[in-house]
Amino acid sequence: MKFEEKLKKKQYAALWAEYCGFLDLDMEGYMRIQNRLMEEQISLWSRCALGEKILGGNKPATIEEFRRTVPLTTYEDYADILLLKQGDMLPDTPIIWIQTTWEGGRHPIKVAPYTQAMLETYRNNILACLLLSTSHKRGQFNVKATDKILYALAPLPYATGLFPLALRDEIGMGFLPPVEEAVKMSFSERNKKGFKMGLEQDIEFFFGVGSVAYYVSTTLSSMSKGGSSGSSLKTLSRCSPHMIYRLLRAKSRCKQEGRDLLPKDLFKLKGFMCAGTDSRCYKDQLEELWGVRPMELFAGTEPSCIGTETWTRNGMYFFPDACFYEFIPEVEMEKSIDDPSYQPRTYLMDEVIPGEKYELVISVLKGGAFMRYRVGDVYRCTGRENGEDGTRIPRFDYIDRVPTIIDIANFTRISAHTIESAIGLSGLPVADWTARKEYSPENRPFLHLYAEIASGALVNQAVTKEILREQLEIYFRHMDNDYKDLKRLLGIEPLQITIVKCGTFDRLRSHTGRTLRRLNPSAYDVKELLEYQ
Repeated sequence: MKFEEKLKKKQYAALWAEYCGFLDLDMEGYMRIQNRLMEEQISLWSRCALGEKILGGNKPATIEEFRRTVPLTTYEDYADILLLKQGDMLPDTPIIWIQTTWEGGRHPIKVAPYTQAMLETYRNNILACLLLSTSHKRGQFNVKATDKILYALAPLPYATGLFPLALRDEIGMGFLPPVEEAVKMSFSERNKKGFKMGLEQDIEFFFGVGSVAYYVSTTLSSMSKGGSSGSSLKTLSRCSPHMIYRLLRAKSRCKQEGRDLLPKDLFKLKGFMCAGTDSRCYKDQLEELWGVRPMELFAGTEPSCIGTETWTRNGMYFFPDACFYEFIPEVEMEKSIDDPSYQPRTYLMDEVIPGEKYELVISVLKGGAFMRYRVGDVYRCTGRENGEDGTRIPRFDYIDRVPTIIDIANFTRISAHTIESAIGLSGLPVADWTARKEYSPENRPFLHLYAEIASGALVNQAVTKEILREQLEIYFRHMDNDYKDLKRLLGIEPLQITIVKCGTFDRLRSHTGRTLRRLNPSAYDVKELLEYQ
């Protein structure tokens, strides 16, 4: 029986148990699911050509042996097979291939295969997110087949394009604009069309990347003012009576209060879901704009949908059936950054410690390709139990990408190689540099490059900064066609540059004996660098 049929029959307890029952697990029950599915996956993966290539003749019989003998992997270990989409070499038949940026300027894209069983797990977990986004307590939710979702997602082949695909077979919720139209539209066109349709039909759900959701939300107010009186009347003529009443009442109230119209004045969202790097930077403002606190979930190209918050909005829980999870402690992660040959120790879900940061390692279950795979994301464990929502499994806050990558609001993926190449293309005599992700007083992320010009070079600092900015922005634009909207989306200049005096990096090295990392040195290290100017 499909999700929608159970809704019509008011089988609410059964729906909650089916999709959100993992929240009732204790640690022993959670690990039992993890271990059973991982044993099945090891058996599948070890027999396929991809697994045999990485195993190098080893035949691990247990999870413990698998973790001892199989090294941690990165996309380079899979690229030769996956980029050619050689499905016959994988543990199960791919039904669809999902795409994302790998590393701009060096590796344009990476792709990930999804099997039928993976898609079914994704669907179930997305439906769990849908229920939880409307929930205010255990067992309670508010979802109807007639609900409408504002479309603020990248279409297939990107991972967010799976969301409407997953819902389509289970519930007839409408997307604004309809998916078949939205995929043919530009980012701006989708926003305008979706909002106009929302005025006509109402909006019950909103799901988007945090930074994009903020951008869309702040543009709704200006769009709500309408264009010419003729176009405004035309839009109103298509609205339902209750939406006309709501719009007129909202405009009257905002005029009396001397403020702009906000989305919450027009729409009463049931559920608000957001995902992506830096979502936490936007959650407070999004709550103010919509009157609903966004529920953060975590989904990615390689892992699929793996985590969600609950009604408490106080940390994410990982679904036990999407991936087998391992965690690299921060100190071990740092060692592996300094020495790439070092194999860091990992811990399992029942071994994580509250307050500690971990780099996530996944083995994709249900016939997935990636095993012991370093996703490149860092989480903090915020607790192993939660009296607020009655859970007895660990929960996590998403921190950021690993220090070797700078990701700004899910729009960039900058490595040391990217910046080195951009500096080389600029033709400027840059003698040394470091870059880190920083945040404005308004909590907006940006990339801050600290560069030193070679001794004897005669340059104008203002011109040097502008040339460096232009070269780096070439990479930004290469990675996302909507980069032109990034400055408006963030509300600040996403790239800032500081030119330090000649010899600054050498003075730091000679006085402290330390060489700064190219990417994401500590705030203390950067402060020291500036003191040696």
